[in-house]
Amino acid sequence: QTAEKRAMIHVHPFLYFCRGNALRQGSAWRGSRATAALLLVTVSVFVAALWLYVTSLDSDVTETLVSQAEFVSPQPRVYNIQCSEDYNNYKRYPGCTPQKCGRAVIDAVVSREEAQSLKRLAERGLALAGSEGGASILDLHSGALSMGRQFVNIYRYFGDHIGDVFTEEDFQLYRAVRGRIQAVIADTFGLDPKLMYLTKPTFFSRINSTTAKTQHDEYWHPHIDKVTYGSFDYTSLLYLSDYGSDFSGGRFIFMDQDSNSTVEPRAGRVSFFSSGSENIHRVEKVTWGTRYAITVSFTCDPEYAISDPALH
Repeated sequence: QTAEKRAMIHVHPFLYFCRGNALRQGSAWRGSRATAALLLVTVSVFVAALWLYVTSLDSDVTETLVSQAEFVSPQPRVYNIQCSEDYNNYKRYPGCTPQKCGRAVIDAVVSREEAQSLKRLAERGLALAGSEGGASILDLHSGALSMGRQFVNIYRYFGDHIGDVFTEEDFQLYRAVRGRIQAVIADTFGLDPKLMYLTKPTFFSRINSTTAKTQHDEYWHPHIDKVTYGSFDYTSLLYLSDYGSDFSGGRFIFMDQDSNSTVEPRAGRVSFFSSGSENIHRVEKVTWGTRYAITVSFTCDPEYAISDPALH
């Protein structure tokens, strides 16, 4: 018999048959103390293990490139990196294909008010369905929306009712923000913006701590955008919520050879980088709250260009 079962044998008579003799009462008391001690040890071990797990996640980060509390303006904070050879495997487009690689962050391209408006747009769209796991997406270009363990096309699925969810003003703001992000990427990397094209997937994301149900929910794996998608040459993220107050975890981490550096999300912050293996990255698991962002992707290959979204 386990200590817990022995304790139950003693405690049960003590609680419900109070007329037992002093010996039986003493035995029950000793059993209760043993059970309480065992429970205390178990809880302590669990708390210690949880603390070690959480701190081990934080210890992966050796450098914070930009903290949530900072405001990077008027120029982006740029970290130059040698370009990988990934781009040699694709057709090169002068004036666009990365010659200068790196990562950058700026807070002066999108205002917090605009970020809040875009977050409300995302909330309305994702309220139509959403994933069963912790990660949901809304792609206004293709119409893809997470629904349970699959995706649906919002324009087909909801038809004319989509006009009750989104407005033309929503799409105008989205297009304006996309244009500003494209312009700052072009200026930072010395590109001709007319030779950059929006590409897929470009989408809103909502991430929380719900357990993943499918591989689409497992957003935290390290990856290289150029390898994963092929068409990507420049990747950007516009954050719509704040690290530390709206959610915890969920930091973007660049995985370098000797260090891992992070950008802490801030509503209105734009983080962008060349998409090759010089910028392998991952996202921490969100531990509480909800993280909203938009991934806006660009290609140099006009064959993979997509149009700005519009109400159908």
